[in-house]
Amino acid sequence: MYTVTVEFVAKASHVETFRTAMIENATASRKREPGCRQFDVAVDPADPSTIFLYELYDDRAAFDAHLATAHYREFDALTRDWIERKIVRIYTRIDPPR
Repeated sequence: MYTVTVEFVAKASHVETFRTAMIENATASRKREPGCRQFDVAVDPADPSTIFLYELYDDRAAFDAHLATAHYREFDALTRDWIERKIVRIYTRIDPPR
């Protein structure tokens, strides 16, 4: 399983609009992408500007397909200037096995 985590820090002036857009993107990914097995959106309770994503895909090709979707490209273009920091990490899930 191809695992992606992303930590965003949204600019203070865009926290709520970023969170709304992120949830719309995650929902679209879960509903429309057959290779997307999980897409969780979480927020740091001590810092609402920090948003954490946990995503599971069948494989790298499924993640690449995610990046090519219209909903992701629109989200990325819309929110690019709303973000102070973005850290993406890639993992391979080893347990539980698929």
